[in-house]
Amino acid sequence: MSQPAEHTRTPRAPLPDDGTRPLLQGALWTLLVGLLAAAATRFLFGGIGIHGPHTNGGWLSLIVAMMCLPFGCMLLLLGGAKYLRNRRLARRSR
Repeated sequence: MSQPAEHTRTPRAPLPDDGTRPLLQGALWTLLVGLLAAAATRFLFGGIGIHGPHTNGGWLSLIVAMMCLPFGCMLLLLGGAKYLRNRRLARRSR
């Protein structure tokens, strides 16, 4: 018994890989490096005093942390927005 044409579903093609997964992976790695650099500044290189870190390594670690943390957060927000959009489009196409 065949179903009427209006009740049959045609299989839809999967959404193209638009780079959401690598973007989220890159964001998580960038945040991890930033957190490790911040922890190294605090615990490995003597912390931060009123005039900044106490060692040259502390300054370099602080610079890395201050670059990675905001950039990683922005990447994570962008990747999350792309993931939610892809999920919405996949749900709409069903």
